[in-house]
Amino acid sequence: MISIIDYDAGNIKSVEKAFNHFGCEVSLTRDAEDILASDKVILPGVGSFGDAMNQLEKYDLIGVIKDFAATGKPFLGICLGLQLLFEESEESPGVTGLSLLKGKILRFPEKEGFKIPQIGWNSLDLKNNGRLFKGIENGSFVYFVHSYYLKADDPGIVTATSEYAARVDASVESGNIFACQFHPEKSSDVGLTILKNFIDL
Repeated sequence: MISIIDYDAGNIKSVEKAFNHFGCEVSLTRDAEDILASDKVILPGVGSFGDAMNQLEKYDLIGVIKDFAATGKPFLGICLGLQLLFEESEESPGVTGLSLLKGKILRFPEKEGFKIPQIGWNSLDLKNNGRLFKGIENGSFVYFVHSYYLKADDPGIVTATSEYAARVDASVESGNIFACQFHPEKSSDVGLTILKNFIDL
């Protein structure tokens, strides 16, 4: 069973549809027992860092996410779901993230020729033999929608970067925790391969 955490995130249905493509048993849930009993858990998300943390708190999901991460079973954050795994974001000063990983979420700098938010396809520079990228060629394109980006404290957890108005840590992997700033569920065959690699962990 794969559980997708339902805290009223905007991209939850497209994530569910992508996993249904592989015939997975998928549950959209905010029930603590269901989440902790799952084989794998996904934290999707679009929108504001602060609003998302408020929603997770509202549904008593912060402790549940941390408890699941401690089980060692695979956990995947997508888009805002990646950002929430870290400590803080310039988008919402004073709001503490889940702090499962160390790093900061920064706003893209104003730079001529670059619109904020970044919306569209961008190539990945793969690093550190990330398990999600098995069978994927370096330079493959994936789909991004974001105004803020990750700068991880430890470059050793970064499995892909991209260049926009700054160098973006686009995917990370630390033990059983995986995350992508881009949307694999909207990234065509490359994205489906990434999700299949997660299913196969």
